[in-house]
Amino acid sequence: MPGGRLTHEDRRRIAEWLADGLGFAEIGRRLGRPTSTISREVARNGEPGNYLADQAQQTAGDRARRSKPARPAEPVGDGQPTEVERDFVDTFATLLAATGLPRMTARVFVCLLTADAGGLTAGDLVRRLQVSPASVSKSIAFLEALELVVRQPDPGGRRDRYVIDDDAWLRAWRADTSAHGEIATAAQQGVEVFGADTTAGRRLGRMGQFFARLSDQMSGSNLAESVVYDALTVLAALVHAGRPLSLDALATALGWPQERTAAALDANQRQPAIADPLVLRVVGPGIYTFTTRTDRLSAAQREALEK
Repeated sequence: MPGGRLTHEDRRRIAEWLADGLGFAEIGRRLGRPTSTISREVARNGEPGNYLADQAQQTAGDRARRSKPARPAEPVGDGQPTEVERDFVDTFATLLAATGLPRMTARVFVCLLTADAGGLTAGDLVRRLQVSPASVSKSIAFLEALELVVRQPDPGGRRDRYVIDDDAWLRAWRADTSAHGEIATAAQQGVEVFGADTTAGRRLGRMGQFFARLSDQMSGSNLAESVVYDALTVLAALVHAGRPLSLDALATALGWPQERTAAALDANQRQPAIADPLVLRVVGPGIYTFTTRTDRLSAAQREALEK
């Protein structure tokens, strides 16, 4: 009945409704249960796309048989989370798990995310989540590899404490930005390998373009505005000349020092998105020209334009 333990029939309905694409809130409404009850049930016994009623029932039964006599409630203010806080951890962790983060790692992450400034020890995490030390250790290693968790010595103790500091989001942001840039570069290399006129080449070209723009937008571009302006001016000079030019010829025509001209050319090469849909090409030692990006026009489009 509502408010008591979930029955086998309740779990069968949860499995059916999850398969139908219903959310936790709607399932809870239909069963007359809090949303947190449904999210915690799924987090403990499966995942939204792989929740099996029979297996969940057996797991719940095993857990009930292993459970120890209830301990007195811990007083508020001793650092232990309240029931509402535990519900939030389970619900938020389930959402993160749906994005691809391992379920246990998601629970450890949210537990640290909602901890006090001093963080938690591995023992604290074991007690709060009621899981094995090995599970916590594996999750911590995963989060440390992503640079989301910082290990700090425990003042006056021998155990490390784990903290999510204020720089965690910046580190994660930079890691994502770098990865997007590498994907864009690799995709563009794939265009050259397979050919811009092939299905693979066109697909890779679109992918490279997408990730290049994403990387630029996320990084905000690490080039000064003046350098971007110079990079576009150099491209305009090549377009106006209509022929390849050397570094010396460009610097002389623009009335710039060679260092400034070289920096503008380098910016075009390091940040191709600046000149999109054109791209700088090196056609000889110190000789530069421009062309359109190979992934911008198909072979049929280029042929039609050349007629």
